[in-house]
Amino acid sequence: MNLHEYQAKEMFRGGGIPVPTGKVAASVEEAVAAARALGGSVWVVKAQVHAGGRGKAGGVKPARDLEAVRAAAAAMLGTRLVTKQTGPEGLPVERVYIESGSDIVRELYLSMTLNRERGRVALIASAAGGMEIEEVAAATPEKILSVNVHPAAGLQGYQVREIAYGLKLESAQISQFQALAVALYHLYVEKDLSLIEINPLIVTRDGALLALDAKVDIDNNALFRHPELARLRDPSQEDPMERRASEHDLNYVSLDGDIACMVNGAGLAMATMDLIKLHGGAPANFLDVGGGATAERVTAAFELILSNPRVRAVLVNIFGGIVRCDLIAEGVIKAVKKVGVNVPVVARLEGTNAEAARTMLARSGLAITPAEDLTDAARKVVALAKGKA
Repeated sequence: MNLHEYQAKEMFRGGGIPVPTGKVAASVEEAVAAARALGGSVWVVKAQVHAGGRGKAGGVKPARDLEAVRAAAAAMLGTRLVTKQTGPEGLPVERVYIESGSDIVRELYLSMTLNRERGRVALIASAAGGMEIEEVAAATPEKILSVNVHPAAGLQGYQVREIAYGLKLESAQISQFQALAVALYHLYVEKDLSLIEINPLIVTRDGALLALDAKVDIDNNALFRHPELARLRDPSQEDPMERRASEHDLNYVSLDGDIACMVNGAGLAMATMDLIKLHGGAPANFLDVGGGATAERVTAAFELILSNPRVRAVLVNIFGGIVRCDLIAEGVIKAVKKVGVNVPVVARLEGTNAEAARTMLARSGLAITPAEDLTDAARKVVALAKGKA
């Protein structure tokens, strides 16, 4: 689960991480009032969406008077911000964050995430912070500094100093950086985060370090331990179909293809998508109904994948180990009758009660094409999606 910048900065304040003063606003008048309350003569108006690259997309605007704050907020609120990370559809801007201007001397990059190859939390930094950090990582990876934290020892002082020296911080800033890095690590562990990113971490004219931006991702599997964080979820920033899937405990990810997939088991789902690609098709989604799928969950899954207007064919690929194939068939039949399917459906069912399931589908009177094995299923669904069968 992602947090908005204003939510992440509130978390930072509670954890002792320095951030500029700011206020969130849901309307133009609230934005102007926020700037007036903050005082000063320079503010920054920031669109609140769950995506990076806001600056290049016009989602971050400096304002040197209250009318400029009004104009910037009016231009953002109620629109959809399109960045490299959102795709062409963009994300809705329902709030803006009004922040006091900062006197920036340097822009650094700092983040903390899981190094899956090492099984350790990694502290990552670069002296080349700012909007182009992705290009820096791709073109000049030697500018990226990192250390891996042993879970038993925690973040060590020498590791932080190694990063600080690499960033060429001055002596007074090194102690600030050490306190900031330790605070980040404590937040990462205590709040079960999967990512903390500060881009940029700035050095101000008076030598202070400030988190000018804040990105926080929380491990969904740990939200039951943090109800206060779960309440910060913003459904408007999520894919509508993925949001509906989560309500039924379905593992669903939207993709760009036209062949909908309903599979049980993440590994089998990946293999199914690979075979669709191998035979010239394009999957419209990843969908794992789980090992303990019920007829009701399968019905919900089928309704979900059929609600995608791009879908031209459906592949149901079930291996009945824990789940029974007849329950899957019952759910498919219910869903097809309820929704009214107007695209071809291919079904490959193997395992527990597979014969009973095939009989149920055959007797249903529905136009469902059986498949002998996974390769046969992939070939048939690709052909049907292309109108060749």
